[in-house]
Order: sequence, then structure tokens, then C-alpha cells
Amino acid sequence: MKPQRFNEQFAGIYDLAVRLADVTEADGLLVLLDGPSNWEELRRRGGEKKILVVADATDELDGAETHGLAPVVLDVPHMPVFDKLAQALLESVALELLARGSTVVAVYSAFDAGKIDSLSFIRLDEHLGRLTVRDLRQLKTIVPLDTLKTVVDLAVDIGREGREGKAVGTLFVVGDSRKALTLSHAAVWDPVKGYSRKDRNLRDRRVREQIKEIAQMDGAFIVAADGTLEAACRILDSPPVELTISQGLGSRHWAAAAISKHTKAVAIAVSESNGTVRIFQNGEVVLRIEPLRHALKFKEFDFESPPEDA
Repeated sequence: MKPQRFNEQFAGIYDLAVRLADVTEADGLLVLLDGPSNWEELRRRGGEKKILVVADATDELDGAETHGLAPVVLDVPHMPVFDKLAQALLESVALELLARGSTVVAVYSAFDAGKIDSLSFIRLDEHLGRLTVRDLRQLKTIVPLDTLKTVVDLAVDIGREGREGKAVGTLFVVGDSRKALTLSHAAVWDPVKGYSRKDRNLRDRRVREQIKEIAQMDGAFIVAADGTLEAACRILDSPPVELTISQGLGSRHWAAAAISKHTKAVAIAVSESNGTVRIFQNGEVVLRIEPLRHALKFKEFDFESPPEDA
């Protein structure tokens, strides 16, 4: 395990970050590390600020907490730096080290691994709204990426906006639609029955807007791999199976976990209580998206190193 030396360059950038945090009244400092560092010096130079230290392994952060630093373990060693930074912010929110609307000054290695060379001022409610395509590519599924993006984007809109001022919870079952239909039954009349496949495809903006209205009704949406809505308002009848999900999640999330366990589908549940979107695969939550003020935007990170003589 190679330590992250607190050398002159690291110290200089860190001191700039502390000053920027003072000027902007940031809620904290986040230090993305490639190994253990000088915890005492980070604490001393950071004053009374909240300082989060982030690394890929627990042993790389040994001793940080005893110096008043907040450790965040990622365990994503091969993830690109900007994706890792986004993951660190998500973990910090999940651990309640940062609030969703916080501002943070981050220091990290953008150009040369093992050398702290960059800093950024980040508003979490804007930064975490940029979910990367890579997050969905990590799901080993037969569902095409474009279909997943479309349904997840729609689910996040429903969780963020609700309908007519009221919170809305719903559930999408995407892929393996034939089996999903056999493991469900109609709750009431099916509002999409009788429409052509073209008029049921979620890639059409008008169809997505209609789905937001239907989402207020009970039951799940069954979506084919090509993005066509096969049925709406379905009650899921998955056979009993042993599942382990977080305490406090309701029947909708249990249903999502069960259907993803019994089929090759990906289940996407929107929580009515707080708008959080959870993606289930093989009976487990594999991705969680917190509701944000700004719309979710999928994008790849484009980043170029400076020229050699810069």
C-alpha cells in the first residue's frame, strides 16, 4: 500500500482549497486519495472545517477518524477519477456526512495518479444530477442501454416532480417482459391496452408524459427491451423468495426485488415518500438515485490532459 505523500505540491493545492472553502463558505472539503496520508497535517491546515477523506480501501484510511476526519470508503479502484468523485459525493450523502444541497471543495489527482494536482468547487444538487452512462453499463443485463436510460430518466422525473403537487411512487419492470407478464395480473383496466406499439413506446416524449399521469394509479409498468410499454397497472405475483433489502422499504420495493429475482428483468422503483429511485437486479439494489432539484442528465465525462509544455 503506497502512501499519498503530503508533499509541497499537495500542501499548496490543499491550502488553496481551504482558502476557496473560506471564500465560498463551502460546507466541507473532500480529499480523494490513492493511499494513506498525513492526517494530522490535513486536520491542522483545514482548521474547523468538515474534512472528508476518500479512498478505495478501509486500511488506506486507518487513523483518519482519530484525527477528526470523516473517512469514506469507495472500493472502486478501476473507476475513472471523475466517476469516482461523483461516487464519493453520493456515498457522503448516503452516510449523512453531507446534505443534498451542500457545497464542497474537492482536491484530487486528475492528471497524474498519486499526485494531487486539481481542485474543484462543487454544488451537490447540480453535480449529482449528472448520472453517467457508465453507471448503467455496470448492470449486466440483456436490456439495451438506451432503453434503461429512457426508463430511469422517466422514473427520476416522476420522483422529482410528482404530479399536481403530490408525491408519486411507481414501479417499472424492464426486459424479460413475457415472463414478467406471467408473474403479474391486472389491477384494474389496462389504460394502454389497444394502442399500437408505436403509441406505447417510451422513447416518444408524448408517451412519457402520459405515463406520468398513469403512474398515479396502482400497479407496475411492464416494459419490453425495445422500450415498448407492454402493460400498465399490473400487480406483481412473484413466488415467495428469500430477500434482504434495507429496513424501512415498503411493499413496492419488495415487489421490485422479487420480480428481479425471478426474471432477467431490471426493476426500477420510485419511492413515494422521498422520490428516491432504486434499481433492482437479481433481488438486490444495484443503483440508487436521489431526487434532485434539477433534471437528471446522462452524459459521458469528456476530459483532456493539458499539453506537455503547459
